[in-house]
Amino acid sequence: MTKKKPLVIVTRKLPEAIETRMMELFDARLNIDDIPMSKAELIEAVKQADVLVPTVTDRIDTSVLAHAGENLRLIANFGTGVDHVDLQTARSRGITVTNTPDVLTEDTADMTMALILAVSRRLAEGERMIRSGDWGGWAPTSMLGHRIWGKRLGIVGMGRIGRALARRAKGFGLSVHYHNRRRIHPDSEEELDATYWESLDQMLAHVDVISVNCPHTPATYHLLSARRLKLMQPHAILVNTARGEIVDEPALTRMLADREIAGAGLDVFEHEPAVNPKLLELQNAVLLPHMGSATLEGRVDMGEKVLINIKTFVDGHTPPDRVIEGLL
Repeated sequence: MTKKKPLVIVTRKLPEAIETRMMELFDARLNIDDIPMSKAELIEAVKQADVLVPTVTDRIDTSVLAHAGENLRLIANFGTGVDHVDLQTARSRGITVTNTPDVLTEDTADMTMALILAVSRRLAEGERMIRSGDWGGWAPTSMLGHRIWGKRLGIVGMGRIGRALARRAKGFGLSVHYHNRRRIHPDSEEELDATYWESLDQMLAHVDVISVNCPHTPATYHLLSARRLKLMQPHAILVNTARGEIVDEPALTRMLADREIAGAGLDVFEHEPAVNPKLLELQNAVLLPHMGSATLEGRVDMGEKVLINIKTFVDGHTPPDRVIEGLL
């Protein structure tokens, strides 16, 4: 007898090659129109699915999981971060959660480095000047930014992305400093020529560039609070390619407007997709639409990990990227 294929519900449109393979392997229900599911649609999905494949735009909280059917045993997240999934509730209902680590590391580190350059050298302002027709030609004191060579970079979160950023930063002549919940191995510190700061407060007060690269958890919500942001030097800049909730966005916006810090590069926002209107008015903020990991190669690699996680789980084995609560 042919074994029944599991019903896999995918909440957003994925790369064509991944969707094709999904249809071959499983009874897959795809989101062809790529319209984000409403809460009611997510509830209907968890009632029916054997496997749910959500993304960062889907909030799979207790109120959604409370309606999960008996068949739902796997949430195979398309993405690394799982702060949008209530892991505790999933575990209590016997639902395994997987993610797609490693494949986005280099892409996100590239974007972080790009934002450091863009803010320091005022690239977005210059581009807007050209398009508006306001450029009157080269002048000795026009559009002066800041050199990054010889500056101090403070990395908040020295995981895979933080280390990939540190390797890039060395090539640009930045000295690498970091704060992490655990000090990394001495061999890694030596390889990256990285200085560890046990106190985040002290690091913030002594570096020129802050890069946020830690996951969003209850412990890191507003980790960069208004108080901590005020520790930064007036010439310093902040870059965030992690999660918007880690930074107190209203406080950051006020400080940018008052020039208490020099600038910010933000790829993520506290209430995505909504962006604080006051941020939009600031010339010293470079704003991107959560595209740090947006490469074709990265999206395909993510999809392949999702497929492997589902296939391994369906075959009765522990999926390779199972998320263990508390170890993110």
